Amino acid sequence: MSLGGGLGGVARYGLSVLVPGAWGLFVINVLGSFLIGVLMGLVPRPLVRAFFGVGMLGGFTTFSSYAVSWSWALLATPVCAVVAAFLGLRVTR
Repeated sequence: MSLGGGLGGVARYGLSVLVPGAWGLFVINVLGSFLIGVLMGLVPRPLVRAFFGVGMLGGFTTFSSYAVSWSWALLATPVCAVVAAFLGLRVTR
């Protein structure tokens, strides 16, 4: 899982360079949540889900970073992330 976390962290950094600030955190967290929903709907194997979900997508999403800065993203991100995860799961089932 640590390899997945490292890969996710590198992907998060790359996307945060392209979309900086609160918008970047918002996009990263909502996209990561959507992908977690897709993963849960498509992958039946627990160890594969752990590698990609906890490792890679856990390293990609950055809820701890968004919580330290006060902005509109502090309120919008959790709601949009939950909706995105639900949509990702619905798309796959």
